Amino acid sequence: MGKGDIRTKRGKRIAGSYGVTRKRKKLVAATPTKKKTAKKATAKKATAKKAAAKKTTATAKKATTAAAKKAATAAAKKAEETTVEATTEATEATDATETKEADTKE
Repeated sequence: MGKGDIRTKRGKRIAGSYGVTRKRKKLVAATPTKKKTAKKATAKKATAKKAAAKKTTATAKKATTAAAKKAATAAAKKAEETTVEATTEATEATDATETKEADTKE
């Protein structure tokens, strides 16, 4: 395993060749500046998207809350109306019964 063995890193270095045991280094010249600016722009876009999503979510929650309040109010009104109607009907029935009893007694 010396300088003449091309299967080792040392042999590859001496021979000046590349392969599985001695891979080439990737060139990192002008591409990082473009990638960094692209990443920054993407990060800004992502931040803007997150902020928009938060606003949309907050708006949806407010709308849902408002709709729930309206539904609850409507249900309460219906419950009141049915209670009032039931009370009125019960009162009328009681009055009618009392009137019939009074008529029969006379």
